[in-house]
Amino acid sequence: MTRPNRIEIVEVGPRDGLQNETEHLSPAERVDLIEKLALAGLKQIEAGSFVSPRWVPQMAGSDVILESLRDRDDLRLPVLVPNMQGYENARAAGVREIAVFAAATESFSQKNINCSIDDSLQRFEAVCRQALADNVRIRGYISCVLGCPYEGEVDPANVVRISRDLLQLGCSEISLGDTIGVGTPDKARALIEACATEVGIDRISAHFHDTYGQALANILACIEAGVTTVDTAIGGLGGCPYA
Repeated sequence: MTRPNRIEIVEVGPRDGLQNETEHLSPAERVDLIEKLALAGLKQIEAGSFVSPRWVPQMAGSDVILESLRDRDDLRLPVLVPNMQGYENARAAGVREIAVFAAATESFSQKNINCSIDDSLQRFEAVCRQALADNVRIRGYISCVLGCPYEGEVDPANVVRISRDLLQLGCSEISLGDTIGVGTPDKARALIEACATEVGIDRISAHFHDTYGQALANILACIEAGVTTVDTAIGGLGGCPYA
């Protein structure tokens, strides 16, 4: 397949990159980071998370970040929301785009958010319904699409089904995450081809961790398969505490 002539970058460093760091940046420092990323030319920057600071203290003050950047109409600044309370807090801070999440395996879903995959999707029904009513864009994440720390290899059919479910909830884009970095170019390409049939290649974003040095090769394979949106994290920051 011919490679696309343009790639959209979604920079997730200020959220996904920082959420597992032992040193916590203040909201002001995170605003400064986002401003500098924007100055470098990035237009889509994940700004924070409205998960309880008791669980993810690194993301405390995400409301301050959104309020500080409220006038940046030139930027897309999605934030992760875990439930309706998180959505309402984000909405009060002026959010225009949110992200919701699911896992590709039952074991990871239980470890990460203490519920099954289907239950997690049901939890987001009210959130997505309200977001759509508020004209707030929704991005969907799926973790462990190419491997799970508890179950090993993942059936691509599971990823396809969850992708379809997220689209039905109202997600405009699905980010497929190789959370533990075990993917290979061949497996990445096969997954993209399977999902593209059901989801549409223009709605897929590639999200790879570089645990075994395969991220760039996997991203290239996805681009060659037609993907035009890629998640990145400044300085290679990132990782999941449950992986």
